[in-house]
Amino acid sequence: MAASSNSSLSGSSVSSDAEEYQPPIWKSYLYQLQQEAPRPKRIICPREVENRPKYYGREFHGIISREQADELLGGVEGAYILRESQRQPGCYTLALRFGNQTLNYRLFHDGKHFVGEKRFESIHDLVTDGLITLYIETKAAEYISKMTTNPIYEHIGYATLLREKVSRRLSRSKNESRKASVTNEEHTPVEKISSLVRRAALTHNDNHFNYEKTHNFKVHTFRGPHWCEYCANFMWGLIAQGVRCSDCGLNVHKQCSKHVPNDCQPDLKRIKKVYCCDLTTLVKAHNTQRPMVVDICIREIEARGLKSEGLYRVSGFTEHIEDVKMAFDRDGEKADISASIYPDINIITGALKLYFRDLPIPVITYDTYSKFIEAAKISNADERLEAVHEVLLLLPPAHYETLRYLMIHLKKVTMNEKDNFMNAENLGIVFGPTLMRPPEDSTLTTLHDMRYQKLIVQILIENEDVLF
Repeated sequence: MAASSNSSLSGSSVSSDAEEYQPPIWKSYLYQLQQEAPRPKRIICPREVENRPKYYGREFHGIISREQADELLGGVEGAYILRESQRQPGCYTLALRFGNQTLNYRLFHDGKHFVGEKRFESIHDLVTDGLITLYIETKAAEYISKMTTNPIYEHIGYATLLREKVSRRLSRSKNESRKASVTNEEHTPVEKISSLVRRAALTHNDNHFNYEKTHNFKVHTFRGPHWCEYCANFMWGLIAQGVRCSDCGLNVHKQCSKHVPNDCQPDLKRIKKVYCCDLTTLVKAHNTQRPMVVDICIREIEARGLKSEGLYRVSGFTEHIEDVKMAFDRDGEKADISASIYPDINIITGALKLYFRDLPIPVITYDTYSKFIEAAKISNADERLEAVHEVLLLLPPAHYETLRYLMIHLKKVTMNEKDNFMNAENLGIVFGPTLMRPPEDSTLTTLHDMRYQKLIVQILIENEDVLF
């Protein structure tokens, strides 16, 4: 069966005024098939079955053979029963009639019912979802296999006309709260494809720092009909119909997610905190070169703390450091860390170090950790410097830029060594385990690598003008 012809993305009928904007007509073929799928028909056992599991109902027929199950189903499409295996007592089977044959599935229960990855509250929902999937995959196998060949995601022509207006809205809202949302304006019918519209607008925003970022897709259950924002096809089933990016809100089929480019544009509404947030996710959400925590803390430290004795080595009061962390998580770039609130500069240095320690992926990433350690082991200084430079280029852009900015700052710290007594080696001891951690959580590895971690940071500080 041919796909519906109403999937055209021509912009000729779309007004450039967002208030008159109409989203594209999504492809309806798979939705129509779901509506046509057989409905479940429970075959009730006329007698009371002894030892029936409490989580099964009257559709349970006890220990019967496959042949008996087939006979009970009576050739009715969508009919189903549950039975206990004759050969394996204690094991249960769903017998389901589909496609003029009886299909038998091993049935499990762990608080929810399942035969595969999806877990259901009721047998009825499991069977309903199974019949939809079987019907669609039978009727549209070839169509499904070609869904990703002409994705709307690559063109998003319908979003192009919104770019100028949305960009203006982004700039306006950035001055207020830095939130890049396109769904706040009244009566703007773009909510269904807001993540796509945001992506189109932000991609063409001159102020946007275009770091590459993979989408953070997680299996999602959509309430009500939903269409894939990659291929424009319906996402079928009752639960777990597709995946959603938890950072930008993009909704796609699981199979389509493998084809989506690494162009996630995180939405501030979805970023709940500053600390413990992935570095690239944070800078893209706030549309900054580096995490705002790094910029604000370094600016404060350089304004009033470069000559402070033991800078970065001396610890601040833990409770006050936690207060700074909460201030950033709550207020973002508006967090007040001035001397009037936190006169002890060691609280600010402690908050900055804590930010780096709390990163889920360290500034020097797990992927590059072993390469940096190997570079540190090279005895020849020139060769070691060259090896470090080569590994630096493997860092994700946002990580590289953050590390570069930090090293410029730490170089300034060493230039005040006569007052603060902090040279590159001392700072290496402090920042080595803060900026880089081994991929495996091994105390032995950490202890063994500490001298190399220190050396890497020392080299980065001493040679920041050459390496970056």
